[in-house]
Amino acid sequence: MSTTLDSVSVGIMWDRLVSIADEIVSTLVRTSFSTIVSESYDLTVAVLDAEGELMVQGTYSVPVFMGTAPPTLRLMLEKIPAEQLRPGDVVMTNDPWIGTGHIYDINVMRPVFAGDKIIAYVISITHLPDVGGLGFGASAEEIYHEGLRIPVSKFFDRGKVNELLLDIIRTNVRAEEEVVGDIMANVTATAVGERMLVQFLDEYGLDDFQALSQEIRERSEQAMRSRIQAMVPGTYKNAIQIEGTDGPITLAVAIDVRADGSVHADFEGTGGAVTRGINVPFCYTRAMVLYTIKCLTVPELANNGGMTAPVTAVAPEGCLLNAVPPSATGARHMIGHYVTPLVFGALAEAAPDEVMADCGMMNILTIQGRHRDGRPMSTLYFAAGGFGALARHDGPEVLPGPSNMAVVPVEVWETLTSTTIERKQLLPDSGGAGAARGGLGQEVVIRNDTGHPLTVLCMANRTEFAPQGLAGGQDGQLRRLTSGGRELDPKGRHQLAPGDRITLIEAGGGGYGDPRERSEAAVRADVAEGFVSPEAAREVYGVSVD
Repeated sequence: MSTTLDSVSVGIMWDRLVSIADEIVSTLVRTSFSTIVSESYDLTVAVLDAEGELMVQGTYSVPVFMGTAPPTLRLMLEKIPAEQLRPGDVVMTNDPWIGTGHIYDINVMRPVFAGDKIIAYVISITHLPDVGGLGFGASAEEIYHEGLRIPVSKFFDRGKVNELLLDIIRTNVRAEEEVVGDIMANVTATAVGERMLVQFLDEYGLDDFQALSQEIRERSEQAMRSRIQAMVPGTYKNAIQIEGTDGPITLAVAIDVRADGSVHADFEGTGGAVTRGINVPFCYTRAMVLYTIKCLTVPELANNGGMTAPVTAVAPEGCLLNAVPPSATGARHMIGHYVTPLVFGALAEAAPDEVMADCGMMNILTIQGRHRDGRPMSTLYFAAGGFGALARHDGPEVLPGPSNMAVVPVEVWETLTSTTIERKQLLPDSGGAGAARGGLGQEVVIRNDTGHPLTVLCMANRTEFAPQGLAGGQDGQLRRLTSGGRELDPKGRHQLAPGDRITLIEAGGGGYGDPRERSEAAVRADVAEGFVSPEAAREVYGVSVD
């Protein structure tokens, strides 16, 4: 049976598919064991058609993975072809060059069958609490230091778990219960997705998803190309300096905006890979480019494969943004997240009303040790800086741009980790001044109340090069990490004795436009809220506040 795919039908069914993806996410969150998934939403759910094209991504997913899921599926099917898959099979890998760029994300795929025919694939991705090795951080010198690397493997074969693979995982990780629990949550979530997708076809009288998938992708591609065509064609360049391991590193890009509504990014001129875990596999770099262009052009549309067609990218093999094995890539987000401001800076002339100033980005701590009762602990703390300002909008306070992870509520964090958050407050004047102000950073103080020593792996950027303002806007405040009055290596491993504290000073977002052009009413409101000091109002904005 077939259904006529008019515009109204496509819209209704498209929204329904998004709701199915969101229900899969909800299942994943409810069944997960770690706060990384259940509270911070470091996850992705993607639904792909039988040809491996992305139809929808869950609304609460990490958006950049819209660009990694289709290549991941293709590489999985090269290893285990579709004709070898059976109902009940589940395939998984955490290989950085097949998945999302680092070893800590597990990619779990389930083929969806209607009878003996594959009609779709569901991919669920979560950041695991641990994979062994040195732990999630930037201190590894090669991939082998970072932990257990799982090749493309059948985790379930016709509904039966691969006990050997499961035992290998258990044997190699800290916090075994949470790691295995989260992997099984992925398996459960994909099973829910399979059931709902089969019901979808029955409800709408469709034999498969191919026609609907093509309509979704073609409409999205057309919308994206039309927005790109609104930009003036040309080549736009940008280069920035960022914190490396032995000195500054250059990231460079040249972006061709073409009359056919396509964009091509070339990262020639970017510095080489390093012997620390901040290298970026190209799968993640390309996905960051796609995500950034999508934000600039069609932010209102649900993510799907139609948005990949107009965007291409290249980077020299062996550079920091196209690292090859055995490069360590554990903290690849520390560099990969710079792709967004790098591209925004290049396109500031072509799309001045859409780009944003630099974000303070996200600071991630891996905390390893033992709970108060002696159980092993390996968990993550996410601390956000301020968002960058746009031409017509202030940057929001403490949001983790350019990603979307949530922060674990204080009460939940303290209950589950046996540590105490002594202070968590916004920092006045930390956002870059501008006609539109950058979002504020924050101060967070965490005390070790476990009764055991803790190892803290730091992954902090924006410690040497501040988030830049745009169009005359000022830079945001730098990020700092301290403990016991001493500055900490932002990419290092540190010991936190019982009772010791670590203090996080999070970066503010860059401002947009001349601060003297900010309205007096907005400045006075900022002072009243405590976002801007009276001194800064007078000296930077030219507004005297009694």
